[in-house]
Amino acid sequence: MKKIFALLLTLAMVLSLAACGGGNSGGGASSGNNTSAPADGGGDGKTYKVAMICDSSISDGGWGMACYNAMVDAAAKYGWETEVSDSIAQSAYYESIVAFCDLDYDLIYAPGNQYTDAILQAAEEYPDIAFALLNGGADTPEKAANQNVTSLLPNSQQVGWIAGILAGLMTETGKVAFIGGMEIDTTKGKYAGFVESAEYVGQQEGKDVKALDVVYSGDFSASDKGIEFAKAMMDQGADVFFGDASAVDSGARQAIDEANAAAGAVKVYDIAQPGDFLGQNECIIGSQVTDNSGLVGLCMEAVEAGTFGGETIYGTMQNGVLSVGKLSDLVPADVQEKYNGYIAQVMDGTFMQ
Repeated sequence: MKKIFALLLTLAMVLSLAACGGGNSGGGASSGNNTSAPADGGGDGKTYKVAMICDSSISDGGWGMACYNAMVDAAAKYGWETEVSDSIAQSAYYESIVAFCDLDYDLIYAPGNQYTDAILQAAEEYPDIAFALLNGGADTPEKAANQNVTSLLPNSQQVGWIAGILAGLMTETGKVAFIGGMEIDTTKGKYAGFVESAEYVGQQEGKDVKALDVVYSGDFSASDKGIEFAKAMMDQGADVFFGDASAVDSGARQAIDEANAAAGAVKVYDIAQPGDFLGQNECIIGSQVTDNSGLVGLCMEAVEAGTFGGETIYGTMQNGVLSVGKLSDLVPADVQEKYNGYIAQVMDGTFMQ
């Protein structure tokens, strides 16, 4: 039944692309966001193709958008064509992947650990196609029967540290908050890094900083839950937020901006990720930035060289995959100086030592 559904989905994608010429339509199982790269493609004269599946929208102003842009940027560098299916339900992960496999895409890019089972199933059935799993488990590649899966794994502890340091410096109430999408290892790692760094920096600055218990939406697209969570956590005194929940984070920022507007001043802040989103919302004071395009680009190089699969590629501040975005003017100059000092400690390996 799944195979039949996948074949139907493939046909729908073909007809959709033929009808709209790969233009930009809405989300769904075949959103048709195609970017045509230079025709020469790789060095062997072939035009390579990469497709992304995503359960959030690529217009969410957060995770989905950043991951999509990473694919597009890498494709532009290496001369690949791109396609995406976004806002897909969990029940459609496998079928959406198979639809692209049947269209002979060279690389399938899935930005999240939640796609692991679907990726491994498809990878076993399509041994000649490469599968890249962002935030995939370190042991996932070895589970692939055909060694055609690679995990791209930004250091979740460092992601949490980048945000937690700023939260520890900026909180006035001593309470910081984290909102998660799904309870997966990478999100839990970011939360742990956020908590330990916020509390450590608070202690260094003579403040008692505590993180509220993490909350999970269970759905990356539920912006209404972000509004609900943020209101409840602000009621508990939280004045600096960080999230790993895509559109849910956007909902939280909406609630924070509304609360600040009602108060007549920006007193509650948000730290964004994984792109530099300063200016998107008034409450955003900084961002943790992940250059996933570099990780995707390494996959493209490996596909072209015929060496793809069976490894985990890590991203850290030290190799340039992780970095700090611009800081808001709401962050005082002396705090910015302290923040940069702590970040330098992360870079040289002395933070919390």
